[in-house]
Amino acid sequence: MTKAEIVSDIYQKTGIEKIVIQTTVEEFMETVKDTMIKGENVYLRGFGSFIIKKRAEKTGRNISKNTTIIIPAHNIPAFKPAKTFMTEVKDGEAK
Repeated sequence: MTKAEIVSDIYQKTGIEKIVIQTTVEEFMETVKDTMIKGENVYLRGFGSFIIKKRAEKTGRNISKNTTIIIPAHNIPAFKPAKTFMTEVKDGEAK
């Protein structure tokens, strides 16, 4: 599902103008992104959490040059769904 499809789906369910929905969806995504860039997690009860995972430094290989490289420690964004959300997806239930 794309952002445009999300906007259309919300429009059909609520009747709110598409431009208002699009702005709201984009601001939500921007807020989540900005919060995570600051190093904070975002918790949405009943939906899930946008969390920052820390990756430790490790040794990798450059296969084409047959050399080892050091991959520095870094953070990556991740999504951890809520237990109720996971159960609904596993069971194939839609509200």
